[in-house]
Amino acid sequence: MKKKVKWSEQAVRDLGVTTNLPTACSVLALGTVKGYEMAAQGEFPVPVLRLGRKYVVPVAGLLAALGLEPTPTEDLAQSA
Repeated sequence: MKKKVKWSEQAVRDLGVTTNLPTACSVLALGTVKGYEMAAQGEFPVPVLRLGRKYVVPVAGLLAALGLEPTPTEDLAQSA
């Protein structure tokens, strides 16, 4: 059984501008399989970019979903 990670605000910010889908799922307390299903159906709770076979999640979207204000740099990544 995987150990659940508790995400602090700083830990989420430290992810950088983007993160991968499994990490975003962990931050949002979603199962990875369910997260991939939701992303494929366009139902993931935050914006997801599809780059080839890979999903990329802007950290600004994660922060917004958590009710946290993005920094100006994080906010720019969200609007890209």
